[in-house]
Amino acid sequence: MLPLMQRVLIVDPANASARLLADLMRNIAPVQIWHATTTRKGLEAARQVNPQLIFVELAGAEVDGVEFTRLLRRSDAACRMAPVIMVTATATAGAIIAARDAGVHEFLRKPYNTKELLRRLEAVTLHPRDWVEAVQYVGPDRRRFNSGDYSGPLKRRSDVAVTPDAERILQALKIVRSAIPAISTDPTQAMRALLAQMIELQRGAAVTKDARLARLATDFQLYLATIAQAKAFNPVEMAERAQGLLALLPKDDPGRDRAA
Repeated sequence: MLPLMQRVLIVDPANASARLLADLMRNIAPVQIWHATTTRKGLEAARQVNPQLIFVELAGAEVDGVEFTRLLRRSDAACRMAPVIMVTATATAGAIIAARDAGVHEFLRKPYNTKELLRRLEAVTLHPRDWVEAVQYVGPDRRRFNSGDYSGPLKRRSDVAVTPDAERILQALKIVRSAIPAISTDPTQAMRALLAQMIELQRGAAVTKDARLARLATDFQLYLATIAQAKAFNPVEMAERAQGLLALLPKDDPGRDRAA
């Protein structure tokens, strides 16, 4: 756990609460800590420091934890995938959902103690989740949000440690379908999502020994590389090029032909 949290960034407008958290972290491990008091300074520090772990206050003077996380996830910062733990005393259902949908890994409620902090640290370092690179959402798999709250047996199919290969392939194809029309409005994130899914589909094809999927994913990846270099994004042409991949979606999927 310790090698994964040597550089820590705390984004909190209140010096006292940031200092308390920093002291608890130093009691747990010999970590380097940086403190930013605003969302803007936090994003700047994230780029400069490249933290391995980030704590951010949900809300405060010039700090918006949800916006900070959303901007970080969609940035080109080296730490854009770093675990983010949101800290707040107002843990309402709405706040938790907003944090989850922004790409936060864990939610830490005030007041907290060392034991509760350790549970969050263990969750983000010892139990990493799959990364989802889509257009509407960028961040860790939301199905295991705030896993530090629960240590009992896993009972649901969605609770398994690794998403089944067929489910991962299906999710990647659905992200491809949703990213194609977004190329006109959000080309940077749409291209990032599409390229990430080609890697995921090739991995899935190798595991399942699906030669057709491997060929289709490789061909579409080469096409994406070509248009990315030329910066020529045509959603209609892209949808045509993706027809082979999207045809692999289940026939009963309600959005199967949406991008065709």
